[in-house]
Amino acid sequence: MQEYLDLFSQMDTSMQVFWVCALAGSVIFIIQMILTLMGMDHSDIDVDFDGADTMDYGDSISLFSIKNFVNFVVGFGWAGVCLNDAISNRVVLTIVATIVGVLFVLMFFFIKKQTKKLEHNGAFQINDCKGKTVDVYLRIPASRSGKGKVQISFNGSIQEIEAMTDGDEIKSGQKVTVIDIIDKTTLLVRPSLP
Repeated sequence: MQEYLDLFSQMDTSMQVFWVCALAGSVIFIIQMILTLMGMDHSDIDVDFDGADTMDYGDSISLFSIKNFVNFVVGFGWAGVCLNDAISNRVVLTIVATIVGVLFVLMFFFIKKQTKKLEHNGAFQINDCKGKTVDVYLRIPASRSGKGKVQISFNGSIQEIEAMTDGDEIKSGQKVTVIDIIDKTTLLVRPSLP
């Protein structure tokens, strides 16, 4: 351990900063990743400057957050460490490391946006049927004297739902419009206008 500390103390200040950013940022990043996998990542703190907007991009993704700071530090630190031999000018190295840190943050935005698209709830809700035109699958008896069935296409799948009508009997194959929801499993329909 002492030899690592001696090696660290022999580095110039900029390399010490890059190594501290790379190692500390990586440790925090790994802890965040573990917490995310365990479902405990909902407490990301957004920084608000004097009540101003935090440049929120919607869906809980904002520019100034702890996660984004960690992403920047990881990119900045490792870019500085890895490019040290390739770029001898410290100012240029710092600028390139900063650009890589910003790219890490932008990569996080892209990944987060793509992940949010996957979180859409595709579950069927009977209330979504109201106002839709559907096909009668099993005839619907007149004046709510019994139940028939209709078919509705929802997110690429076909749902069969019980239906009743206040009017005359509606035969199989006809188009009907859902005018109301009777209960959790039954729709009120009427023949669609031609």
